[in-house]
This record gives sequence, C-alpha cells and structure tokens, in this order.
Amino acid sequence: MTRAPDPALHLSYQYCEDIVRGDDRDRWLASLFVPAQQRPFLHALYAFNSEIARVRESVSEPMPGEIRFQWWRDVLNNAVEGEARGDVQAHPVAAALLDTLARCQLPTKPMLDLIDARTFDLYEDPMPTLQDLEGYCGETCSILFRLAALIVNEGEPGGADAAGHAGVAYAMAGLLRALPWQVANSQVYIPKDVLAKHGLAPSDVLSCQVTPALHDALAEMRAISRAHLAQAIGHLSDVSPRARIVHLPIFLVEPMLA
Repeated sequence: MTRAPDPALHLSYQYCEDIVRGDDRDRWLASLFVPAQQRPFLHALYAFNSEIARVRESVSEPMPGEIRFQWWRDVLNNAVEGEARGDVQAHPVAAALLDTLARCQLPTKPMLDLIDARTFDLYEDPMPTLQDLEGYCGETCSILFRLAALIVNEGEPGGADAAGHAGVAYAMAGLLRALPWQVANSQVYIPKDVLAKHGLAPSDVLSCQVTPALHDALAEMRAISRAHLAQAIGHLSDVSPRARIVHLPIFLVEPMLA
C-alpha cells in the first residue's frame, strides 16, 4: 500500500517543498517525476539536507554550528526512542522529517553520518586526501540518492553502487562549481594530495592565482567526477525501475563540468 504523509503536517511538508524548490532545484525538479503522494517524503529528506548544508553560512564561528548540529542529532536520536520535544514539533522540517522516518521506515544512522560529515564545513581545514573527499561526498550526497530510492520504491531498491557513485560524481561537480564561494570563505575542498601532484598547496588555491598547475588539478578533479558518473550510469540497471527516477540529477553532472 502506498504510504501517505500525515495530513496534519500539510503545512510542514509544504514548507519543506518551498525550501527544496529554492535551495535544491535539481532534486525538486526530479521529484516532480515521482508519484504525487511520495513527493512530500522526498521534500522532507531534501529539506533536512538543505538545513544541514546551510549551517555554515548562517554562523560566524564553528561553535554555534556545532550546537545546531547537536540539536539535529538529538532530533534523530529521540526519533529512535519514540520521543519528540515541543521545539521539534514546532520546527516544520523536523516535524516533516520525523513523520517521513516513521512512515517510510528509514534508518537514522545515515542522517547522523551526514551531520558528522558536514562538521568539516564549519572549519577551514583543507580536505586531506581524495579518499577523504570521496567519503565526504558519499556521506553527504550518495546517501540522499539511497534514501530517496528507498522512499520511492517503498522497499529495497537495489543499486547501492549506483547511489554511491552518483553521490560522489554529483557532489564533486557541485563543489567544483562552488570553488569561488569556497575560496571566499577560506575553504579548500580540492584534496591536498591531488594539489601536491601538481606542485600546489591549499594556500595556492586561496591566493586566487590562476595558473596552469591549478588548471591541471581542476582537470584531474573533473576526470574523477566523470569516472564516478560513468560508474553510476553503468549501475543504474541494478536499480529498480521505480527508484531510478531519483537518480535524474546525475545527468546534470556533465553539463556542470563542461
């Protein structure tokens, strides 16, 4: 039987859709291709992601961001214990997310991992290695493809590899597109080991000096993203037909890289 959101939370789900339509238009457009009754659940998931992703830009120093992340951890941990505080119910994204977790029987650990990974955003430490970057992309993006597939399929959708590579490809392309914003915020997501191969250090990226070496490092990053994209597309056949639709955003990776 197709699950439906709690009618009493209509306004909360509408609030989530408004956030996604404004902050995450790629996923919002993809959600239009799934059955209308399932869209609110996707909007709650994606709105939660937007809430976590924009913590960095809403705080002036790490500690308030850490406190905000802990609030969300408490929301998720209390959901496991069947508890919901008044401040949670009053938060439209939290209320819709808790309803989604219950009705779609989603695991909370991947969302807790997403919060932990996003803690990196609060600080100005450079990304250490390519492996670290791929892990970051997996925990902040791949998991969204996976959870969305679980929602739409209403059960095991298969294709974990498709979700894994899709998230890395899509997140890397997004990070490359956001390079000027990152530099303005003293952040470097291009891994130190990739930069070192081209004789660069994170400080060279922050200097805003466009050099042949930086062009080469960025070209390598695009190639890595494209390799993950190819893997994701190759594994799409492993995903149930109903769940493939949530992977539509990966077809924007190549235009972004180009």
